[in-house]
Amino acid sequence: MANTNESRAFIPVGIAVLTVSDTRTLADDKSGDTLVARIGEAGHRLAARAIVPDDKVRIRTQVEAWTLDDSVDVVITTGGTGFTGRDVTPEALEPLFEKRMDGFSEVFHRISYDKIGTATIQSRATGGVANATFIFVLPGSPGACKDAWDGILKAQLDYRHMPCNFVEIMPRLDEHLKRGGS
Repeated sequence: MANTNESRAFIPVGIAVLTVSDTRTLADDKSGDTLVARIGEAGHRLAARAIVPDDKVRIRTQVEAWTLDDSVDVVITTGGTGFTGRDVTPEALEPLFEKRMDGFSEVFHRISYDKIGTATIQSRATGGVANATFIFVLPGSPGACKDAWDGILKAQLDYRHMPCNFVEIMPRLDEHLKRGGS
């Protein structure tokens, strides 16, 4: 079973938060605020925060820029994962993924199902890695952000979490680039 190895030092990581919305501003971005608060409470560093409209090019451009920024280890987006015509976040970001993280979506939906039942199928939450940066694509509700952070990301972004965590593999995410392979 998972546990925390207190003999290991906590390693803070840089996390960027992107809210995807045509209507939100920093003054009323409850989902972004939820993530920012949890990032700080966990001891991580908010590397950047932005809001962009539901536009594939703007979403992809912002996230790709962050994946090229050495101060950003993780990007978390919130919003645009539904099925309406304006919901394009997965389409914007999945082409960037060098590796998909199918397990993230599966575990997120399991946690979400326990809280909201079959309504969880209306989210296309996903995750992956691009440019040695973890990317997590969350729904735009504060509840979904809480579920993803509290149920998955808080532990996986803690170096002390055992038996394994994302932080310990971060230095090796770009091995394929160093070897010249893909």
